[in-house]
Amino acid sequence: MLKIYAVIDTNVLVSALLSRHHDAATVKILDYLYDRIIVPIYNDEIIEEYSSVLRRPKFNFSEGTVCAIIEAIKKGGIDSRRIACNEQLPDPKDIVFYEIALANEDSFLVTGNTKHFPKKPFVVTPAEMLQIIREMASPKQSLLSEPCARYGKK
Repeated sequence: MLKIYAVIDTNVLVSALLSRHHDAATVKILDYLYDRIIVPIYNDEIIEEYSSVLRRPKFNFSEGTVCAIIEAIKKGGIDSRRIACNEQLPDPKDIVFYEIALANEDSFLVTGNTKHFPKKPFVVTPAEMLQIIREMASPKQSLLSEPCARYGKK
Protein backbone atom coordinates (compact mmCIF):
# COMPACT_ATOMS: atom_id res chain seq x y z
CA MET A 1 0.00 0.00 0.00
CA LEU A 2 1.23 3.45 -0.90
CA LYS A 3 2.46 5.54 2.05
CA ILE A 4 3.61 9.15 1.79
CA TYR A 5 5.19 10.74 4.86
CA ALA A 6 4.36 14.41 5.27
CA VAL A 7 4.34 17.27 7.71
CA ILE A 8 1.05 19.07 7.15
CA ASP A 9 1.11 22.83 7.69
CA THR A 10 -1.81 24.15 9.72
CA ASN A 11 -3.02 26.29 6.81
CA VAL A 12 -3.74 23.13 4.82
CA LEU A 13 -6.05 21.83 7.56
CA VAL A 14 -7.80 25.19 7.90
CA SER A 15 -8.30 25.44 4.13
CA ALA A 16 -9.67 21.90 3.95
CA LEU A 17 -12.18 22.57 6.71
CA LEU A 18 -13.25 25.88 5.20
CA SER A 19 -13.58 24.55 1.66
CA ARG A 20 -17.00 24.01 0.16
CA HIS A 21 -15.50 21.91 -2.65
CA HIS A 22 -14.99 18.20 -1.99
CA ASP A 23 -12.45 18.04 -4.81
CA ALA A 24 -10.22 20.87 -3.51
CA ALA A 25 -6.57 19.86 -3.12
CA THR A 26 -6.58 20.58 0.61
CA VAL A 27 -9.71 18.45 1.12
CA LYS A 28 -8.09 15.59 -0.79
CA ILE A 29 -4.97 15.90 1.40
CA LEU A 30 -7.18 15.50 4.47
CA ASP A 31 -8.96 12.54 2.82
CA TYR A 32 -5.60 10.87 2.12
CA LEU A 33 -4.61 11.48 5.74
CA TYR A 34 -7.79 9.73 6.95
CA ASP A 35 -7.22 6.92 4.41
CA ARG A 36 -3.66 6.57 5.76
CA ILE A 37 -2.04 7.11 2.39
CA ILE A 38 -0.50 10.25 3.86
CA VAL A 39 1.22 9.45 7.13
CA PRO A 40 1.43 12.70 9.08
CA ILE A 41 4.62 13.54 10.93
CA TYR A 42 4.31 15.81 13.95
CA ASN A 43 5.61 16.68 17.39
CA ASP A 44 4.01 18.25 20.45
CA GLU A 45 4.60 21.79 19.13
CA ILE A 46 2.78 21.03 15.90
CA ILE A 47 -0.13 19.39 17.73
CA GLU A 48 -0.36 22.46 19.98
CA GLU A 49 -0.40 24.74 16.92
CA TYR A 50 -3.15 22.66 15.30
CA SER A 51 -5.16 22.74 18.52
CA SER A 52 -4.76 26.46 19.04
CA VAL A 53 -5.43 27.57 15.45
CA LEU A 54 -8.31 25.19 14.74
CA ARG A 55 -10.06 26.37 17.92
CA ARG A 56 -9.93 30.05 17.00
CA PRO A 57 -13.44 31.51 17.27
CA LYS A 58 -13.22 33.08 13.79
CA PHE A 59 -13.22 29.61 12.20
CA ASN A 60 -16.12 28.27 14.24
CA PHE A 61 -15.02 24.64 13.79
CA SER A 62 -16.80 22.26 16.11
CA GLU A 63 -14.88 20.76 19.01
CA GLY A 64 -15.68 17.33 17.61
CA THR A 65 -14.12 18.18 14.26
CA VAL A 66 -10.97 19.59 15.85
CA CYS A 67 -10.60 16.58 18.15
CA ALA A 68 -11.20 14.13 15.28
CA ILE A 69 -8.49 15.68 13.10
CA ILE A 70 -5.94 15.83 15.91
CA GLU A 71 -6.76 12.26 16.95
CA ALA A 72 -6.41 11.02 13.34
CA ILE A 73 -3.02 12.72 13.06
CA LYS A 74 -1.78 11.28 16.33
CA LYS A 75 -3.23 7.80 15.73
CA GLY A 76 -2.08 7.43 12.13
CA GLY A 77 1.05 9.54 12.30
CA ILE A 78 4.59 9.55 13.59
CA ASP A 79 5.72 11.63 16.56
CA SER A 80 9.14 12.96 15.56
CA ARG A 81 12.02 15.01 16.85
CA ARG A 82 13.30 18.09 15.07
CA ILE A 83 16.64 18.64 13.38
CA ALA A 84 17.82 22.17 14.07
CA CYS A 85 18.66 24.23 11.01
CA ASN A 86 20.00 27.72 10.44
CA GLU A 87 17.23 28.85 8.10
CA GLN A 88 15.56 32.19 8.81
CA LEU A 89 11.86 32.01 8.00
CA PRO A 90 9.46 34.96 7.71
CA ASP A 91 7.37 33.49 10.55
CA PRO A 92 9.54 31.91 13.28
CA LYS A 93 6.59 29.67 14.27
CA ASP A 94 6.95 27.86 10.92
CA ILE A 95 10.44 26.56 11.68
CA VAL A 96 9.13 23.53 13.59
CA PHE A 97 7.28 22.29 10.48
CA TYR A 98 10.42 22.68 8.37
CA GLU A 99 12.71 21.05 10.94
CA ILE A 100 10.40 18.07 11.41
CA ALA A 101 10.36 17.54 7.63
CA LEU A 102 14.18 17.79 7.57
CA ALA A 103 14.43 15.18 10.32
CA ASN A 104 12.53 12.58 8.30
CA GLU A 105 14.17 11.41 5.10
CA ASP A 106 11.83 11.16 2.12
CA SER A 107 9.09 13.16 3.82
CA PHE A 108 7.36 16.25 2.49
CA LEU A 109 6.19 19.51 3.97
CA VAL A 110 2.75 20.28 2.55
CA THR A 111 1.86 23.95 2.82
CA GLY A 112 -0.31 26.54 1.15
CA ASN A 113 2.44 29.09 1.84
CA THR A 114 5.52 27.79 0.02
CA LYS A 115 6.92 31.32 -0.08
CA HIS A 116 7.30 31.14 3.73
CA PHE A 117 9.82 28.29 3.39
CA PRO A 118 13.12 27.75 1.57
CA LYS A 119 12.66 26.57 -2.00
CA LYS A 120 13.36 22.85 -1.60
CA PRO A 121 11.97 19.84 -3.47
CA PHE A 122 10.31 18.50 -0.33
CA VAL A 123 8.33 21.72 0.33
CA VAL A 124 5.20 21.31 -1.77
CA THR A 125 1.72 22.73 -2.21
CA PRO A 126 -1.34 20.52 -1.69
CA ALA A 127 -1.78 20.32 -5.49
CA GLU A 128 1.85 19.26 -5.93
CA MET A 129 1.41 16.62 -3.21
CA LEU A 130 -1.60 15.22 -5.08
CA GLN A 131 0.52 15.00 -8.24
CA ILE A 132 3.27 13.17 -6.33
CA ILE A 133 0.70 10.70 -4.99
CA ARG A 134 -0.69 10.13 -8.49
CA GLU A 135 2.82 9.54 -9.86
CA MET A 136 3.75 7.14 -7.08
CA ALA A 137 0.47 5.22 -7.40
CA SER A 138 0.93 4.82 -11.15
CA PRO A 139 2.08 1.39 -12.28
CA LYS A 140 4.53 3.16 -14.62
CA GLN A 141 6.64 4.64 -11.83
CA SER A 142 9.72 6.32 -13.13
CA LEU A 143 12.93 6.88 -11.21
CA LEU A 144 11.79 10.46 -10.57
CA SER A 145 8.69 9.11 -8.84
CA GLU A 146 10.85 7.70 -6.08
CA PRO A 147 11.17 10.11 -3.13
CA CYS A 148 14.95 9.65 -2.91
CA ALA A 149 15.28 10.77 -6.54
CA ARG A 150 13.32 13.93 -5.75
CA TYR A 151 15.81 14.80 -3.03
CA GLY A 152 18.80 14.07 -5.22
CA LYS A 153 19.96 11.24 -2.93
CA LYS A 154 21.48 7.97 -4.03
